[in-house]
Amino acid sequence: MNQSASLNLPAYGFGAAGLGNLYTAISDEEAQATLEAANEAQLNLFDTAPYYGHGLSEQRIGAYLASSESRPVISTKVGRRLEPAGRADIPDNGFESPAPFIPKFDYSARGIREAFAGSQQRLGVEAVDILLLHDIGEMVHGGAHEGILAQALEEALPEMAAMKAEAKTKWIGLGVNEIDVCRQVLEHVDLDVLLIAGRYTLLEHAESLSFLGECHRRGVKVIIGGAFNSGLLASTGEEPLYYDYVEAPPWAVERAGQLRAVCETFNTPLPAVALQFCGSHPAVASVIPGAKSAAQVRQIAGWTQMEIDPGIWEALKDRDLISRDAPVC
Repeated sequence: MNQSASLNLPAYGFGAAGLGNLYTAISDEEAQATLEAANEAQLNLFDTAPYYGHGLSEQRIGAYLASSESRPVISTKVGRRLEPAGRADIPDNGFESPAPFIPKFDYSARGIREAFAGSQQRLGVEAVDILLLHDIGEMVHGGAHEGILAQALEEALPEMAAMKAEAKTKWIGLGVNEIDVCRQVLEHVDLDVLLIAGRYTLLEHAESLSFLGECHRRGVKVIIGGAFNSGLLASTGEEPLYYDYVEAPPWAVERAGQLRAVCETFNTPLPAVALQFCGSHPAVASVIPGAKSAAQVRQIAGWTQMEIDPGIWEALKDRDLISRDAPVC
């Protein structure tokens, strides 16, 4: 059993990638209104990262914290340093009008410290509640994965453990989009928490079910990001369809349509079912949907509180759209 400092997470929090202008830009005023709405709705775990808008998301959360008496749980990440762009072209990385910095992977002990120092400045805090090592794994690094993993185990994670001992953070863990690297790290290191994006969702979860069970047995908390699979499960049909931050493949669009059809027979919005499915697993401590407006936050809050007809789960299982073994509410 992993021993963690006491930290109470809300069942639902707020994923702040959108505050970094993911896909489309929002104003600073819209960002502040979004954060205020999230706090009012008690979605008061704010998850951010230097990568989100190249520091813009953290800056906007820092501005909110400076002007508010509320103290949400703050989660951020290390593993990339932000270098001033100067006259160089700024890669958009899916963010419209990001801050003028260039993200550079750096999993060295020194790089971890430098990345966190930047986050402290942007957020306006000395310490955070959760510190996650961001985007290790083969999906991101391809053939360089083994070397990155070795450096994470030898430098990054020990440095993060030292920062935890220094009270710079209460919990440490990973923030990733794949299960395999979580397994690989847990073979060597005890972690407090895993933020897993897009791999345990209503759309796809069969391969991650056994792993979440292992996390539950070990006392490793799980935060679920990407519950809508890059917005696919919350689509209105009027916007581009994404999956894993790129154009959604046909199989994902088709399966999402099948899920939506079942939900419609019960007069229940698919996003409500998607969120509550993720939160039903006993290993899951919090689910952090993203939003880019106060109206979206209020809609999400409504979905989290909606009563779900138990018949939906049976109907989805009967059609092999969710696993028979998946816990449901």
